[in-house]
Amino acid sequence: MAKGRALKGRIKTVQNTRKITRTMELVATSKLKRAQDRVVAARPYAQALREVIADLTTPDLAQQFPLLRRPLPPSKGGPTKAAVILVTSNRGLAGAFNANLIKEARRRIEELEAAGFTVELHAVGKKGAGFFKYLKRPLAADRQDIGEKPTADHAASLVAGLIAAYEAGELASVDLVHAKFVSALTTPPTTVRILPVEPPADRTRRPDYILKPNAGAILEKLLPLYVRNVVFRGMVETVAGFYGAQRTAMKNATDNAGEIIQYLTRTYNRQRQAAITQEISEIVGGAAALQG
Repeated sequence: MAKGRALKGRIKTVQNTRKITRTMELVATSKLKRAQDRVVAARPYAQALREVIADLTTPDLAQQFPLLRRPLPPSKGGPTKAAVILVTSNRGLAGAFNANLIKEARRRIEELEAAGFTVELHAVGKKGAGFFKYLKRPLAADRQDIGEKPTADHAASLVAGLIAAYEAGELASVDLVHAKFVSALTTPPTTVRILPVEPPADRTRRPDYILKPNAGAILEKLLPLYVRNVVFRGMVETVAGFYGAQRTAMKNATDNAGEIIQYLTRTYNRQRQAAITQEISEIVGGAAALQG
């Protein structure tokens, strides 16, 4: 019965693993609800900011503010550096969630480098930073302190230097790579251009605002706020996407563990029944030999 004891040990091990994955699934489900509420709360404010900026922006103002102005291409004396912000999680066990974000960041970096730009990579999250450190790629920023509860202050500290560099003409663009939270099952990686600010072009309605002191003074405050809000929203959506992916991964692991337990249990029962049958056969054969 040595093999039978080994099977029982494997069954016990898988059962313990299933308890862990089931617990992690429940924890991820609980945290997902709170993270999803933060995403829902952040979206209306971000949309309102975009609409107000689109309503206030005119061709003259677009040339007045550096955050709205598109720089010249490198061939005409424009900046040769671009920045990419990659937002990943600090933890794993979420399937291909972080791998997809890293793949999207690499794709964007390759596009920028093919266009002749030198790319500065700003990593938010342990997984993305660890991957590019493994590739020995230098990081302009390595933020592993933000965790699962990003705040507006985190976003402000992350983009303050990038805004200053863009206004000084040192950067051609700033892109944000994050997970777009569509649902708990759908969190595709996406790239958002945050600098230069690109107001939506489909605004056909121009509300009759009463502006005090003037549109320029309002845009001066709104534009940096909008950039910080886009980054904050990207981090919030990535957190929600991570918990959605982790919940799915842990549910799949729990289901797979259940299937393995059923298979091992059947194997153990067959082996045990075969051993009992063999013992009965030996007893019957021995009794028959004694009688004969």
